[in-house]
Amino acid sequence: MVVASGVRIGWADLPGRVRDDIERIVGGGPVVAAETQAGGFSPGTADRVRTAGGRRAFVKAVTPALNADSAAMARNELRISSAMPPAAPVPRVLGGFDDGEWVVLVLEDVAGAHPRTPWVEGEIRGAAAALRDLATVLTPSPIPDLPAAAERLAPAFGRWRDLAGAPPGDLDPWAARRLDALRETADRGIAALSAGRTVVHADLRADNILIRPDGRFVFVDWPWGCTGPDWLDSVLLAINVIVHGGDPGPLLDGIDPAITVGIVSGAAAYFHHMARLPPPPGLPTVRAFQRFQGESLLPWLRAALDG
Repeated sequence: MVVASGVRIGWADLPGRVRDDIERIVGGGPVVAAETQAGGFSPGTADRVRTAGGRRAFVKAVTPALNADSAAMARNELRISSAMPPAAPVPRVLGGFDDGEWVVLVLEDVAGAHPRTPWVEGEIRGAAAALRDLATVLTPSPIPDLPAAAERLAPAFGRWRDLAGAPPGDLDPWAARRLDALRETADRGIAALSAGRTVVHADLRADNILIRPDGRFVFVDWPWGCTGPDWLDSVLLAINVIVHGGDPGPLLDGIDPAITVGIVSGAAAYFHHMARLPPPPGLPTVRAFQRFQGESLLPWLRAALDG
């Protein structure tokens, strides 16, 4: 398994004025402990903090000077997370700010662990049930002015056309022979994205999920939130299960298999295309991670298309 993460700054790297503002939001005096969290793609902070008074929070902070895209994503996440209804199984927002230089989110510190990878059957079933509940709470969308999933994902999922010009040997031989079929299936998946009015996460992986000690699932990291079909997050999480070698069946129950194959095909095209680009600032390992995911989806697609 290829693991990707940003080259993070930590709590101590934040300007004093930013730390002071965060401490006011958390309450309980100065921060006396900060534990940087591994994983994720942002070069900004991702710290579990504790103040002198015992209060805890999860702090994310980034500046465009580190990575402009990461700052834009943080702004999106601050807006989307702050507008989530209380019943949504997402971290509660304690506060945040965007001062034009630093974008900061201060979130509930959720006690829990990520699902195990390779995925295990019980946690796949638990995730499937939790996603059905999440979709119920977020339909119709309670958050105004979100982009549509079709608008957000269609360009990414249409990349088989770009890969048709890949140099010989640069693409898996089976995929090179089946490019027309892969493109057609991805187009069907793209067409299905236009339905639905549910707020979807649109970037679900095991590292964007926490399981509380009581077994409840919490879905974290919402910068890509958009509106789309209520099944979309289940199919996207199924992709993560496939990549890790698990059985995505419980996540795909009741979803049109042709749509599932189309979404997986589109995701594979996206990963293969992105893996061929230079790494963005502060994210040196992301291209290898994307290549690994794209290649891991091809055996599943081959079985689906060729039987």
